[in-house]
Amino acid sequence: MKLLIKLGGTLLDQAESRERLAREIVEIARRESVVVVHGGGKQMTRFLAERGVESRFVNGLRVTTPDVIDAVVKVFAGSVNAQLVTAFRAAGARPVGLSGLSAGLVDAVQLDPELGQVGKPVASDGRLLDVLVRESYLPVVACVAGDAQGAIFNVNGDQMAVACAQGFAADQLIFLTDVEGVRDGSGQTRAQLTIAEAQELIRTGVAVEGMQAKLESAITALQHGVGQVRIAAGARVGIVDALLAGESAGTRLIPA
Repeated sequence: MKLLIKLGGTLLDQAESRERLAREIVEIARRESVVVVHGGGKQMTRFLAERGVESRFVNGLRVTTPDVIDAVVKVFAGSVNAQLVTAFRAAGARPVGLSGLSAGLVDAVQLDPELGQVGKPVASDGRLLDVLVRESYLPVVACVAGDAQGAIFNVNGDQMAVACAQGFAADQLIFLTDVEGVRDGSGQTRAQLTIAEAQELIRTGVAVEGMQAKLESAITALQHGVGQVRIAAGARVGIVDALLAGESAGTRLIPA
């Protein structure tokens, strides 16, 4: 099975959490074809604040000026990626740190001039991922993309995960995050959602900001061939194994 796991930046901020997840994912990678995509928004905000740069957001997306895109590369494709690669190697894997810039893995276009260098993925070439996985390497992809003309874009981590999942032809996409799953209007975590039900949560304003972005990304993945999407709490020990074993953890999204 081809599996793409997206790790939220909050889960990677502490060494203990990062190293535990690395150990668990490496065990999965011994028997499945795995690609990892990671965020790092919390680390990015801290990096900018330390340098006196205020983080400004529009509809949940970070406005990315030339100064901010420089930080995006340094933090997402630099320190956060390197720390995660190191954790995977310590856990026994052969990780390879990548971004969407690597061999044109993910190409993007500017999403909105108001947001600066924020990109929307428009194409994904998964051949590099296939080559690496086939040779028993573990691709670890930062959410930075570009284009053939040399532009660099800050890409939402969930959208990056979907683009890579499409290029990799993943059977399953797992979002590991800092919440238990998708909550409905009564505050209950839904065990399963169809595309139509997820769209209704967005339409009625139940799912907003980060969860809206996750659901929109999940819908895109399902509409482009990914068999199922899971949203679950990465803080739970053994969560990926539990999901693959069919346990009712988090929220499972299916086409219909």
